[in-house]
Amino acid sequence: MAKTMELQEIEVWDGNLAACHAMRQAQIDVVAAYPITPSTPIIQNYGTFMGNGYIDGEFMLVESEHAAMSGCVGAAAAGGRVATATSSQGFALMVEVLYQASGMRLPVVLNLVNRALASPLNIHGDHSDMYLGRDAGWINLCTCNPQEAYDFNLMAFRIAENMNVRIPTIVNQDGFLCSHTAQNVRPLSDEAAYNFIGDYQSKNSLLDFEKPATYGAQAEEDWHFEHKAQLHNALMHSSVVIEEVFADFAKLTGREYKIVETYDLEDAEVAIFALGTTAESARVAAKKARKNGIKAGVVTIRVFRPFPYRELGEALKHLKAIAIMDKSLPAGAMGALFNEVAASLYQVEGSKHPVLSNYIYGLGERDLTQVELMDIYQDLEKNAKTGKLTHPTQQFIGLRGPKLSFC
Repeated sequence: MAKTMELQEIEVWDGNLAACHAMRQAQIDVVAAYPITPSTPIIQNYGTFMGNGYIDGEFMLVESEHAAMSGCVGAAAAGGRVATATSSQGFALMVEVLYQASGMRLPVVLNLVNRALASPLNIHGDHSDMYLGRDAGWINLCTCNPQEAYDFNLMAFRIAENMNVRIPTIVNQDGFLCSHTAQNVRPLSDEAAYNFIGDYQSKNSLLDFEKPATYGAQAEEDWHFEHKAQLHNALMHSSVVIEEVFADFAKLTGREYKIVETYDLEDAEVAIFALGTTAESARVAAKKARKNGIKAGVVTIRVFRPFPYRELGEALKHLKAIAIMDKSLPAGAMGALFNEVAASLYQVEGSKHPVLSNYIYGLGERDLTQVELMDIYQDLEKNAKTGKLTHPTQQFIGLRGPKLSFC
């Protein structure tokens, strides 16, 4: 029996430690992992907790990230609560197995500490790895700070394991800016956290010899399409369960999360749309922009997959101009978020079709300053007044050398 850890009402944790404590409280059966910066402390601390008797489960340190996710798939198919963590190149090595986990409907929880993808090699944070896995059939949750890294891990287990969902789930947090930044975190007690998640409910376990199940079967053209369509349908409808879990968590903690979250948007004419820690920085800039007479707001989403097209379109449709921030190289296209947000606006009734602009920023964790954010709000104000773009649609912010802009 694992020991209970006594926690303070307020702990000072970074995002990695916050995520790790949530994993500890979930009483996971199997964690299979291979360390990689900046997610290593999650696994390192988990091993320390286990060595000190706070975890009653299995911890497999394997030879690669591909092996880590493979171990998670096997353990989840056997009927266990399973989790791991990774970043960047390690996540890229996992990608093949990500599709196995989602296709088999195995509710693995993965902490993805977002980091740039090589080449050139960079250990710091952007959203390249998040975007790499966006079509792998996993639920993707987005956090902004250590408190949210803790909260969303607790909710991830309950969402993924719901019998109406049974889809693996990623909890994203910004590498270093969140993972290595210590802030006040209000944790639940071990008992309250576990009670919120609940006992693991097995489904189609390989170890249930009374009800034999098959995993990894070959389907070809006869049934492959149907299996993929079923996964897509379950993923798109998982937002119902996600909202229910958000509501239950708010009742328990007083911390309310919404699939689409807004800041000063009710009377706003312009807004920045961003994920992760950038959304918090944008709120600071929006407050200053309002003092300068710009009706500025900020929008972020807590769920990247399934993408909340309807909810986001409703939130944005009254605006005149929007800056969509992509912290990843689009490599020959508009940014992924730009395309998603544009689609949401063209599907909602009553949209004023605001002027959209795409800002590529922060690659390899290049700083995005308050000065640059204020410049974006001023650009948006010009777009709103003229009703058209006053600059190229896509711009690279904070880039040294000649200014790059496209379209």
